[in-house]
Amino acid sequence: MAGARIRLLVVDDSAVVRQAVTMAVARANDIELVATAADPLFAMEKMRRNWPDVILLDIEMPRMDGISFLRALMAERPTPVIICSSLATAGSEALAQALAAGAISVISKPKLGVKAFLEDSSDDIVAAVRAAASANVGVLRGGSSGSSAAADMAAGRTLHRADVILPAGMAPVLQTTDRVIAIGTSTGGTQALEAILGSLPRTVPGIVVVQHMPERFTAMFAERLDSLAAIEVREARSNDRVLPGRALIAPGGRHMLLRRSGAQYHVEVVDGPLVNRHRPSVDVLFRSVARFAGRNAIGVIMTGMGDDGARGLKEMRDAGAATIAQDEASCVVFGMPREAIRLGGVEQVLPLSQIAPALVAAGR
Repeated sequence: MAGARIRLLVVDDSAVVRQAVTMAVARANDIELVATAADPLFAMEKMRRNWPDVILLDIEMPRMDGISFLRALMAERPTPVIICSSLATAGSEALAQALAAGAISVISKPKLGVKAFLEDSSDDIVAAVRAAASANVGVLRGGSSGSSAAADMAAGRTLHRADVILPAGMAPVLQTTDRVIAIGTSTGGTQALEAILGSLPRTVPGIVVVQHMPERFTAMFAERLDSLAAIEVREARSNDRVLPGRALIAPGGRHMLLRRSGAQYHVEVVDGPLVNRHRPSVDVLFRSVARFAGRNAIGVIMTGMGDDGARGLKEMRDAGAATIAQDEASCVVFGMPREAIRLGGVEQVLPLSQIAPALVAAGR
């Protein structure tokens, strides 16, 4: 979309919200508000005349709710959608449904003081619209979407690196028969992880995953994956063993590190500041894997905005690990893999459909 303004449609039954968002994006020269609508049926009429690049969508509206509209939209003509709703709070069923239906990101607005909140959040709204506009809509059809990465990136003003959680440095690691797979992803990652974890056999090496995701949503996400996959998938707890046929998902709002005791791997879940504007951070996980697994590890970086995980994957490769990046064509957002490739941290670039077979082969 270089050189073109981002065409935005706002669908919300509140005139206050429509006005506040209009004012917020008016300051951005690269965003054009093409229309507003009080409900999805009015929105459909306006979209036929001028299809938007991004839609900012409420959930609770007359005549048709936002989730139903989102599902219909993704089935008919996938378009980047940002959910902006008081119902989409961390851990809520509405949030889970919005992300599963294909929302690129979520802005949780309060029930009271909405106008003031949106005015204070104008920079976050603009950042979310820009991030959504860069999504690869070709891979959104018929699947779940990613996390609220755009809102996460806008939330942290101090940019910390992985050093605040785990200082750089290598521990001596002996080659063993036990291997560890470390996966990092963000926007579009829920769909990508479902495709990969759902096709792995129980003999696959132990897996540790950071998916940028709101607090408390990771437990529901892990339960869903566990119901679909042959392997065990669950939200990680400190001291959980990393075992063949098991995938541990870092809990939202906390960092996860790999540790080693003798020949056994386990995870540690810790608090700490945002790293690369994220908690959990892929860089934190990857650095710990580089240190404690070294050449016994396989690192995978997938769809996501920003550069979290790029440095950590380079550290893993420098430590002798095999490293894989998802290719651009199958990514919703190619940001994280692109940065990892640019830094020289990637050994193979593969489409999503080939990553699971590559993990099985590398784990033998």
